[in-house]
This record gives sequence, structure tokens and C-alpha cells, in this order.
Amino acid sequence: MASSAPSSGPSRAELRRHLVRTMIAGDVATPRQNNLLHYRRMAARNPYYMFGLDLKPTWTERDVLEVMVERCGVNPDPRHVYGDDTIDPDLTIDALEAMGERIGEAARRRETVVLATGHPATLSPVYEAVAHALREAGCRIPTPAAGWSYEAETVYGVAKMRRIVYSPGGVAMLEGRSGRTHHTHDPFPMEAMLAELAAESGDWPDLAIADHGWAGAAGEAGIDTVGFADCNDPALFVGAAEGKIDVVVPLDDGVSPPHYAPLTAYILDRAGLA
Repeated sequence: MASSAPSSGPSRAELRRHLVRTMIAGDVATPRQNNLLHYRRMAARNPYYMFGLDLKPTWTERDVLEVMVERCGVNPDPRHVYGDDTIDPDLTIDALEAMGERIGEAARRRETVVLATGHPATLSPVYEAVAHALREAGCRIPTPAAGWSYEAETVYGVAKMRRIVYSPGGVAMLEGRSGRTHHTHDPFPMEAMLAELAAESGDWPDLAIADHGWAGAAGEAGIDTVGFADCNDPALFVGAAEGKIDVVVPLDDGVSPPHYAPLTAYILDRAGLA
């Protein structure tokens, strides 16, 4: 149960207006044609779109669209193949509340929590705030496999070195040779983190807060997983439908970082960590 202290976050109505105004939800900038392409590729089990999840092979493109309508709020008309698409802001807020409740439970139990993002340029402030609040509550935030590297294939088929780095708060992300952080769908870094935790410390996470392949790999490993996903990232929503991911918050994951501040405050308030 969340703290009974006065709320320091926005009300549900205030947050809903903010999500729609900033296009985090409502009418979003992710094109419909891009969404459908990703649904088709996930249904075809293209590894880049599976996010490390071993999903049932029976999912069709139409099945995936139906899940995305139910859990994300995209346009339900299969004949809508080009133009804008939508994310239901009420589904976003429902999922934020569920995420906040699970994070609050982790804080009260002083659980071990791993945090990781494939969108460091936009979502890092959200993760940093949550990591700080959990650490202050007495949770352990491990940083396994720091410096672990691999050759990641880019969208152009060129292999680039990527290594695991951690923010000061303990949020995992990928960095290239230049020292710049990078977007990723890959599950391999989370798999490396979990392998090290299992082999060296045995300090298995109670909770993962993540996105993209970081979340998929954690959920596939049986860890309670809550995360964020855009309407062109169907794997986590399908993973939730299969019971492998606990909470998926639908949102546009590419807007200006300051726009996520009210959303972050809402999560922390729901968790009793404001």
C-alpha cells in the first residue's frame, strides 16, 4: 500500500493531460506503417524484434495487432496501414500505477533490483530517479558485468563494439568506443549481467525495471519485470500476454527527457517514495 503522506506528484487527470499534450500518449509520432512492420517481423520471429523472449510460435501479425490494441491502445482497424497511430493514455496511467505499486513493494521488502535502459538518451532520468529512491529505501542495486562487451550488429548490418556501463545511480546501458551511450534492442547485455550474478554472488534480482531486450531477457529468466515500451515494440506486450512480463507501460519512448518528469513523479508517488 502506498504512503498516506500528501501526494507530491500530479493527479491522474493532470498526468493524462500532460501525456496527451507532450505526445507521450494519445496521438503519437510513431508511424502506423512502422508499427505494422515491427508486428509482422515479431510474428515472423525476427530475433531483433523478440527482445530475448521465447514466445509461442503461433502468434500471427493479426494476433499481435489485437494484443497491441488491448494493451497499448493502437488503432484497431487493420485497414489503417499508413499515417499516425495512438497510445491510450488511460492504459499508460493504469500501467504506471501497477509499476509504482510493484516498485513500492520492492522498497518495503528492500529487494535486490536491477535497472537498465535501451533508451539512455531519453529515459535515463526516469530510471535514475527510481534507482535513487530505491537505494534510499534500502534496496540493493547491483552493477554486474560492468565493462562486458560484445559486437552488436547495427541496423545497417555493421558490427559495432558495445559495452555495459552504469550511471552513477546504477542504471545499466550500452556505450560505444567513443564513450557515447547507444540505443539497443539486444537481450545479450542483460543475459551477461544475470550470468555474472548467478555465478559469482548468487544475488539473484527480485525485480528488473527495464525496457527493450534488457526487460525481455529478465522476464525470460523468470524475474519479476516491469518496463516501458513504445507502440512499435510489441514483444514486451506479447510477453505480458504470456505472463513473462509483469507490467508494460505503453508510451512514446523518444520524446524530450524533461517531459517524463511528471510521469516519474507519478510512479514514485504511487510507490510511496515521493
